Amino acid sequence: MSRAFVKDQDDDFVDDLPDRPISTHPNDVTEEGLALIEAALAAARSALGDAQTAEDRAAAARARRDLRYWTARHASARVVPPPTDTTEVRFGARVTIVRDDGREQTFRIVGEDEADPARGTISHVSPLARALFGKAVGDVVSVGKGEAEIREIA
Repeated sequence: MSRAFVKDQDDDFVDDLPDRPISTHPNDVTEEGLALIEAALAAARSALGDAQTAEDRAAAARARRDLRYWTARHASARVVPPPTDTTEVRFGARVTIVRDDGREQTFRIVGEDEADPARGTISHVSPLARALFGKAVGDVVSVGKGEAEIREIA
């Protein structure tokens, strides 16, 4: 077979992957959230160095994309101090709700990059957090298809 009909795999390789989408919401973070961003930024720098040393173009492209993302998130991060007033739900508060089916759940409202509902943290831009902001103990909020009562704010 003639070489003219064989496509060289490396000719298709993109040196830089498309950027990860960056939220248009304010990048409010807790102190812990800023530390997570800084750790992710350091990991991306390390991954890029490792990929360049190994001459792994695909890994380098992924690392450059992550480095761009975490650099932007670090530059826009705004640390919000923990709330001192627990009379109403604010950023950084730990809120316990009881859903209308009887389930009790506790969440801390944090920045987008640090949110992990399985670990009890939700993003400040999530529908649940938005429904809770400004509410007090005893208030009922719409959650999904049901309702929930705020039991505790810490």
